[in-house]
Amino acid sequence: MHERTASALAAGTLSDVHAHNFLGERHGRHERRTWIVIAITASVMVIEIAAGSLFGSMALLADGWHMSTHAAAMLITAFAYRYAARHADDPRFSFGTGKVGDLAAFASAIVLGLVALLIGWESALRLGHPIAIDFNEAIAVAVFGLAVNLVCAWLLRDDHDHLHGHSHGHGHGHGHGHSHSDDHAHAHDEHDHEDDHGHEHGHDHPHPHASRSARAEQKESTRDNNLRAAYLHVMTDALTSVFAILALLGGSLYGLVWLDPVIGVVGAVVIARWSFGLLRDTSGVLLDVTAPQRGLTRAIRSTLEHPGVTVTDLHVWQVGPGHHAAVVALRASEPEAPAAYKDSLAHIEGLSHVTIEVNALSRAA
Repeated sequence: MHERTASALAAGTLSDVHAHNFLGERHGRHERRTWIVIAITASVMVIEIAAGSLFGSMALLADGWHMSTHAAAMLITAFAYRYAARHADDPRFSFGTGKVGDLAAFASAIVLGLVALLIGWESALRLGHPIAIDFNEAIAVAVFGLAVNLVCAWLLRDDHDHLHGHSHGHGHGHGHGHSHSDDHAHAHDEHDHEDDHGHEHGHDHPHPHASRSARAEQKESTRDNNLRAAYLHVMTDALTSVFAILALLGGSLYGLVWLDPVIGVVGAVVIARWSFGLLRDTSGVLLDVTAPQRGLTRAIRSTLEHPGVTVTDLHVWQVGPGHHAAVVALRASEPEAPAAYKDSLAHIEGLSHVTIEVNALSRAA
């Protein structure tokens, strides 16, 4: 067996162009809500610091400065949204700016981890050296902070799963026909390339009998990690407020002064777990880990492979929230145009950019 040229099968020319805008479906909405939350957080911060200075309340001052750290961290989220949108069509970014949010979320996860360490350290110090607490004032501040954080959490909730009734597939297919002098499917130094750029806008409705694992994979791949980072910062504040209220009530009603630092340590552990989960997920996207895309790889193989057609190489990776790219090399006994194989993948939800390499086979004369 030897491979013969399939370059004539590629439809299109190198002059064909298409966009690589792989931003999340609700990118603009998420950016606007992030700025609203920053405005709320900054306003409450100023009020608490001013009131604490005016009335000599250390509780108000401490909470005000604490909120300032989260407002600063959420600026990372907001600026990432702005940068990604502004440079979405910048040709310097080969696969668009869809991963800018994941990079920002990775940075926010590090900040969350530092917050957990600081809370844990401060709590450990207070276990050994308890300080006097004005319970009534502290409880009032904690309740106020919890109310503000719950409003912010509601604004930052990701209701994508409830609103996503159909997918918007933007297929950008590249058909590559290749001439090979040996049996290796990827001797890229001797390939003749012709590109087929197709644009499909499909509306795919998920099957009601889809497995839980498939739905979980879809949810994970469409998740906006940048918004999730901002949400976790708000939930960190809310969690510390809840724990503080419980600890302060215990100290005020039952004299359990030690409960405040103990609950602080528990809160630090919870926040550290959130930080680790965000670090794990965002680093996976940034390093093109394929685990969350297993469902896509199975769907691509099951669609393309049939008697006479074999997928010899397949790479799938995430290029933005809800957007994935795929490079597929296949070997066919009766090859079709790359565009035909690409079109057969149009029904696969979340597959936004496809490159097809077709290698034709014939028996030696």
